[in-house]
Amino acid sequence: MAAKTVLQLTVPGPDGDRTVRLSSPDKIYFPERGITKREVVEYYLTVAEPMLRAVFDRPTNLKRFPDGVAGEAFFAKRVPKGAPAWVRTVTVTFPSGRTAESVAPSEPAVIAWAANLGTLDFHPWPVRRADPDRPDELRIDLDPQPGTGFAEAVEVASVLDEVLDEAGLVGWPKTSGGRGVHVSARIRPEWTFIEVRRAVIAIARRVADRIPDLATVAWWKEERGERVFLDYNQAARDRTIASAWSVRGLARATVSMPVTWQDLPAVEPEDFDVRTVPGLLAARGDPHAGMDAAVGGLETALDWYAADERDRGLGELPYPPEYPKMPGEPMRVQPSRARTGTVRKSR
Repeated sequence: MAAKTVLQLTVPGPDGDRTVRLSSPDKIYFPERGITKREVVEYYLTVAEPMLRAVFDRPTNLKRFPDGVAGEAFFAKRVPKGAPAWVRTVTVTFPSGRTAESVAPSEPAVIAWAANLGTLDFHPWPVRRADPDRPDELRIDLDPQPGTGFAEAVEVASVLDEVLDEAGLVGWPKTSGGRGVHVSARIRPEWTFIEVRRAVIAIARRVADRIPDLATVAWWKEERGERVFLDYNQAARDRTIASAWSVRGLARATVSMPVTWQDLPAVEPEDFDVRTVPGLLAARGDPHAGMDAAVGGLETALDWYAADERDRGLGELPYPPEYPKMPGEPMRVQPSRARTGTVRKSR
């Protein structure tokens, strides 16, 4: 049996050069495009600088595809065994109360090391290593439901941009790499996960109020219809979305690409993949380069939440099923089951 090919990459960083092992570089990761593991690692080294603005010092879940997109994927929420000493870590607390040591990327070599393990998607928490219990980023995932697609998500995103502006926040859009749109805003790390989630709920409700035929905050799929779901639960503790510049585990090797509000209506998710993005970055730079300088607060959004609760009787919404019962949360039961009386007691 022939020996497996192993390359040693020299990756410059803030503390000097690192040696990163690249095993099986010619292994095909994306059969439809013939994209190899080497191409994925080289892609990540090319975009490492802007990508670190998105993931730097954040606890990051690694979505690993060791056999490429044709194989089975899994999330690594803990630091993989054998990590080099220069891989920075951070302790995170899950909703269950359990803790774990998570990767906190701090330099290009960490991204390359993770990519060699088969990581395609990097899923950072919205917190930093210095304070892992207080988010410094508000995120809203615009998730098209059956019968809708990327074009509808873009329409909803434009209204979301208006509402964020009214809340005193600056939104930064990116493609999800699939059919959706992700919008993030930097915030001061002064609020808990629960408070940030409530701010997202209040913002999302205002979007849905303005375009009720196109947008919804309904947690239960049977109530969403052919609308775009503003997934407020992506703001819950331990819920993450793929970072900007992440390669998605899809056949075409698309990338979750940061864009400007001006460009968003004119792009398609397929415009951005492992082979096209390096050239776009070289030609246009990072569309989100100013994100860290646009930091806002949640005072207005939380005032909206309080007003909704007081004046409209609209408070908490259901959490994901794996979460413990949360304060003020309604019963986790599908409306159709509630109507027929087939209700199990919520946890």
